[in-house]
Amino acid sequence: MQDNFLISLHIRPEGCAFVSFIQPLRDLQEVDGRIRELEQEILDIPERKKQEGARLNSLKKELEIAHNQVTAVQSRIDAAELESQSCREKINDLKKNQAVLKTNKEFQMYNREIKKIEEDIANFDARELAAMDDLIPAKAKSAEIEGRLHREQAVVDEFITELDQRLVEVEQVLEETRKERAEVAKSVDSRKMLYYERLRAKRWPVVVELVDGTVCSGCNLVQPPSVAQMVRRDQGVVVCTMCGRILYMD
Repeated sequence: MQDNFLISLHIRPEGCAFVSFIQPLRDLQEVDGRIRELEQEILDIPERKKQEGARLNSLKKELEIAHNQVTAVQSRIDAAELESQSCREKINDLKKNQAVLKTNKEFQMYNREIKKIEEDIANFDARELAAMDDLIPAKAKSAEIEGRLHREQAVVDEFITELDQRLVEVEQVLEETRKERAEVAKSVDSRKMLYYERLRAKRWPVVVELVDGTVCSGCNLVQPPSVAQMVRRDQGVVVCTMCGRILYMD
């Protein structure tokens, strides 16, 4: 039992109009519930912004990979073209030297060298063509991702703006609700408030219904008949014998 806090004080005088002892605490809890939701939303907004940023960063990395693939393919093209050009220059040099050769044997040797280089040129040209075939889809993929990133960036920017505006609104509502709480708290006597605040730091909600007149809806423990009777009379604060939550019955 929580601190033996079964209160059955403040008996109503006979003929006094019915006023629930628990209602001020329920009113306070309702306001506190709204405050908790507002505070949680304030905590959630930066996390939601972070998630949107992470989604964009994922697209940016995807775009970077696509750009690197385009660069790699273009490097293959440039390298093959450079090698092919170098081979053609070698052939030109060989043909110039061939014009002043004195023997047929030397001439044939140069022809064999030229033929070998021409085969190399054919290989480099084939590599260049293959790389050019790869370049088209690589550029298309890069352009597609870049367009997607541009569209997503616009959506995220708009959403971030909405979140920032919502944060300002929630902070304003939270300030007003805290003022409302201060007013509502005035109707709760100090002893009840002390217990409520102490329990609120550990459990939520603090004030819970006694379901079917027997079961604490906070911890689902069946209460002794004496507890149920005291809750039913609503003559003071009665708490659950297990979790210590304040019980009420509609």
